[in-house]
Amino acid sequence: MGNAGFRLGPQARDITGLMGGNGALKAQFARDVLAGLCRSGRKWLPARHLYDRVGTALFEAITLLPEYGLTRADSRLLHHCAPLLPRHFRSREIIVAELGSGSGSKTRILLEGLNPDRVRFFCPIDISSAALRRCARDLSDLVRVQPRHGPYLAGVRGLREERPPGVAMLLLFLGSSIGNFDPEERQALLADIRAELLPGDRFMVGFDLERSESKLLQAYDDPTGVTAAFNRNVLARVNRELGASFDLPSFEHFARYDKPNRRIEMHLISGREQVIPIPGIKAVCRLHRGESIRTECSYKFGAEGVRRSMESAGFARLDHWTDDKWPMLEGLWAVNGE
Repeated sequence: MGNAGFRLGPQARDITGLMGGNGALKAQFARDVLAGLCRSGRKWLPARHLYDRVGTALFEAITLLPEYGLTRADSRLLHHCAPLLPRHFRSREIIVAELGSGSGSKTRILLEGLNPDRVRFFCPIDISSAALRRCARDLSDLVRVQPRHGPYLAGVRGLREERPPGVAMLLLFLGSSIGNFDPEERQALLADIRAELLPGDRFMVGFDLERSESKLLQAYDDPTGVTAAFNRNVLARVNRELGASFDLPSFEHFARYDKPNRRIEMHLISGREQVIPIPGIKAVCRLHRGESIRTECSYKFGAEGVRRSMESAGFARLDHWTDDKWPMLEGLWAVNGE
């Protein structure tokens, strides 16, 4: 969320020790809480921390809301393009991997279209262990599932190093998750992914396209309050994992469209002056009344912007599909110059 270059001081470097044996992901969460909530200036948390076990379940509920049509558009596009994918692979065997796989329900569509007998295994890569467990449970009847718990690039890098010669990979990044990265972060991520792919590999990416501001806002601030609960859960996670005492009802969910930057922002607005100790990182969050914590940026795209972004990262377009009910694009990309 624009803070990848934040330089950590001694307190932040000591967090891994404070967290004991709970692992690198929890330590990263703690570092981000310290950097985003306990410093002076704008408050923020990276969107990836919305997706713990509770957050993942709430997001699954969001995908069912009539105001949020992205997931249904994604499903329609995948049903359309799945039978067309095999012609884009020369190798007999394929490894399918997915960044931020979630439950894997949409992935089944593609696996069936590719012919499961051709898929050596499916590798979901996610920071949510609950999502990986569900993915393994729900897809193991179709293909062998080898989940990887951790950051995207580490998972892709591991696959490059371990896969047998002559086996191509289809890497999936569905649901417009690419839109959660700021432009510089997005281009860096795409370039890093490109560096880990081999000639013959394919990269399938979903992009949520621009539409009217009113439709955008409805998708991120539904009248039933599911998205608000999803947003507040990130503070509940700080309470659960780091021993904080954020008073969730005192925070208002707020979504706005930043038109010049083509992005929806989600915020949590403090309803009062607050001083919240966070024992797990030995720090304090101070908030003024009306002060916001930015929890997500979701960028929207034009078709030409998608092409420029992907090509500048070293990809060549093989095919693309758009939905006629919800403005979304799924693109299939090859390594440029293969």
